[in-house]
Amino acid sequence: MTSPETEQPPDPAGESAAVMSFWEHLDELRSRLTRAALAYVVAMFAAWAIRDEVLAFLWKPFVQSWKSAGLEGEPQLHFAAPGDAFMAYFKLSMIAGAALAAPIVFYQVWAFIAPGLYKREKRWSVGFVVFTSVFFVGGALFGWRLAFPISFDYFLSLTADAKRAGVSITPTVMIGEYLDFVAQLLLAFGIIFELPILLTFLSMIGLVNYLQLLRFSRWFVMVAAVLGAVLSPPDTTSMVVMTVPLIGLYFVSIGLAWLFGKRPTPEQIERDRKWRAEKKADAARRREERRAEKAREAEEKRRR
Repeated sequence: MTSPETEQPPDPAGESAAVMSFWEHLDELRSRLTRAALAYVVAMFAAWAIRDEVLAFLWKPFVQSWKSAGLEGEPQLHFAAPGDAFMAYFKLSMIAGAALAAPIVFYQVWAFIAPGLYKREKRWSVGFVVFTSVFFVGGALFGWRLAFPISFDYFLSLTADAKRAGVSITPTVMIGEYLDFVAQLLLAFGIIFELPILLTFLSMIGLVNYLQLLRFSRWFVMVAAVLGAVLSPPDTTSMVVMTVPLIGLYFVSIGLAWLFGKRPTPEQIERDRKWRAEKKADAARRREERRAEKAREAEEKRRR
């Protein structure tokens, strides 16, 4: 029998590593941020070499929407000041650099949080880096492939509608404003596509489980609408095309949490059962109240 003096608390790292102080954590954070920033700068310089190809890639959805709207001529990008073209290419390098540096940046994130994990959880490092990078870039590509055409089709259709009404509106697209719009959508879609990775990771370390995510789902619809409004450009179309995929990703996360996450405890299962029973009873009570209200209204009409 082991005495209380010889019992040791479980070591999160799975080894007898010394506990880091607050200042050591700050130093580690500074080191990881520095490495991530250096990787991003190097990726930006690499992306500068393919800036024209990146611009053509990002411009393609607008060209397709222009032709779909039946507008005359070819769409063109404009700039108002001599330095605007350089700044536009610099923004392009920042956009492409974020995609190129994603694996290194996410690895630095993992390396910072890994010391606080159990030894078996540290084995997820490769999967974490790969899937976070794939989902980030995949989210940006999803926005480029689906959200951009929907938004541009709607915006340019307003021009066509005005023309049919006898009003001539000529779209003059400034390169800087166009890239600001594109960069915001790409970054937003890249971020929201990390939701399944985040919730799956939290479920695997036991902070949440699929039952808790299911209970929160009706509230998440409101959260998704708020995030869609905050992350997207200030127009309704962009907000909708971001909110709907975000809700879908949340329910995908519930499935992943059920497959890979830790199982709920018996207490959590019992609490969820009681919550569902209360919810069912509350719904039945509301139905009965509505039925009684309709009966009273019918009786009052009959008496009149």
